[in-house]
Amino acid sequence: MPIMKREAKTILNSLSAGVVPRTGLRYISVGRLPEIAALKSDLDHNREGGATVRFVIGRYGSGKSFLLQLMRTYALESKFVVADSDFSPERRLFGSGDEAIATYRELMKNLSTQTRPDGNALPAIVEKWISGIQASVAAEGGLEPGSPQFVSQVKARIVSTLNEMQELVHGFDFGNILAAYYQGYSDNNDELKASAIRWLRGEYSTKTEAFTALKVRSIIDSNNFYDYLKVLAVFFEKIGYAGLVVCLDEAAYLYKITNSISRNNNYEAILSIVNDCLQGKAAHIGFLICGTPEFLEDQRRGLFSYEALRSRLAANRFIGEGLQDFTGPVIKLSSLTAEEIFVLLQKIREIHRDQAITAVRMTDQDIHAYMEETLRRMGAREFTTPRELVREFVNLLNLLVQYPDKNWQEIVLGLPAPSEPSPEESPEPSGTVEDDPLNRFNDFKVN
Repeated sequence: MPIMKREAKTILNSLSAGVVPRTGLRYISVGRLPEIAALKSDLDHNREGGATVRFVIGRYGSGKSFLLQLMRTYALESKFVVADSDFSPERRLFGSGDEAIATYRELMKNLSTQTRPDGNALPAIVEKWISGIQASVAAEGGLEPGSPQFVSQVKARIVSTLNEMQELVHGFDFGNILAAYYQGYSDNNDELKASAIRWLRGEYSTKTEAFTALKVRSIIDSNNFYDYLKVLAVFFEKIGYAGLVVCLDEAAYLYKITNSISRNNNYEAILSIVNDCLQGKAAHIGFLICGTPEFLEDQRRGLFSYEALRSRLAANRFIGEGLQDFTGPVIKLSSLTAEEIFVLLQKIREIHRDQAITAVRMTDQDIHAYMEETLRRMGAREFTTPRELVREFVNLLNLLVQYPDKNWQEIVLGLPAPSEPSPEESPEPSGTVEDDPLNRFNDFKVN
């Protein structure tokens, strides 16, 4: 597929820094076909009025964030509104301070649509909705925009949409805020519009401040932000979108919370999400939560330490060798095969050639030899997690451009071997002998 030079540069800069690019992921996507198919089926279910939750589990560098961003792209193309945030010490689902509402505010900051993929789409969504109603009223009634009759009919349409949401928890307050936004819209009162958007983003810290600005006696806070996410999902569907997808990455930070009470409170918040989605108590919303195996399976501090979550997220006990179940809430990422890694490096090479000043001499046989050398130098663990492998490959291509008189063997083979990790740093071996990437790599040859 053709790729713009600016987009190619963005992809390579992100990969060389070891982070996932937010654009152009389809150009470097390989493998993960069953996982992607399962998550796309979730989008279809959300569009039809269902709710889903998925936990994407994998080691650091295994491609969790990549898959999350790829599904974000698919969701935007499928007319979903997407909100994403990373967990951190300052952003959780529950906290004694403002950690929970900080997560909601980050989600609203990154709220995106297909036409506004870079975030901050909430004002544009509301504005587009009101403009659409105005255009419909003008076309049907032939009324003059701005006339009392026109404003009355537009307000009636807005109230009709919002009345359908009053049965939802906090739906009445939500409707009052949107009505206040339209009042500011029709009166050209930018301050009132800004106050309504600020309320929807959860930026009011006291009810007194909100009442002074909007004459409402409630605010979005750490205790009710999840309810408002469900309200937003229904609202987005009613105004023409497919629903809301919420992407939450770096869930290992919840596992790292040292205080057991605080950690369990966060797990209770996750349990509420799981229960609502599995029991059909929410609509038009999907959650994607990425974490490490320890975050899920650790019996002392992970999700499995919370019995109610362990019973809901435990693996299908009938899964045996060669079997995977992609219907449950947990998707465990397997290692990329040697063939998939080879294709990935090929794609990166082509993207690099499209934007490089001088062409890099790196044939398919060179890539195969480089993979073999990397496996010998870096070890099996790094080889099966794409992050480090890709980062080093992009850096190698950059050096080949800067030093055209050298080939990759001179650069790579001239380096000292990496130091061996100390015993306490050495990863525990996992899997069987057949899972060893060296065995799989030896079966892979370039034709």
